Amino acid sequence: MSTCVYPGSFDPITNGHMDIIHRAAMLCDTLIVAVLRNSSKRHPLFSVEERAALIRRSVANIPNVTVDTFDGLLVDYVKSKGASMVVRGLRAMSDFESELQMASMNRRLAPDVEMLFLMTSSEYSFLSSSMVKEIGRMGGDIHGLLPDCIAETVRNRLIGR
Repeated sequence: MSTCVYPGSFDPITNGHMDIIHRAAMLCDTLIVAVLRNSSKRHPLFSVEERAALIRRSVANIPNVTVDTFDGLLVDYVKSKGASMVVRGLRAMSDFESELQMASMNRRLAPDVEMLFLMTSSEYSFLSSSMVKEIGRMGGDIHGLLPDCIAETVRNRLIGR
């Protein structure tokens, strides 16, 4: 039975993330979407617990996907879950450079943990959580950029409701 981990900050989860989740879920028995408690990210829109709840709502119809939170080294978390693979999404070459560095370090720390890179579908290659937040804060329409079931919650947070 294979378990994979898809880590990220997901502040908020976007349709680009969902694209990776749907595709990765077909490649393993269990996919854990793991929300990182990242202290270097200043002023998150949602707390880690709120992000996990938004993701749970978004993946409710994918039976082999679970949501968790973690801090510390990714490879330690992966091993603690009995996982054998980490899934990462790539949008552009610039993503590849930083992901390659992280993958190389993770390989050094945990040679038995594989890294799987999935290219985001072209319709989402421009999309990031930061972009969603910027558009929403300026009153732009964020529907279609993130799961419909959370769009209103995110919009309300962005405009201060």
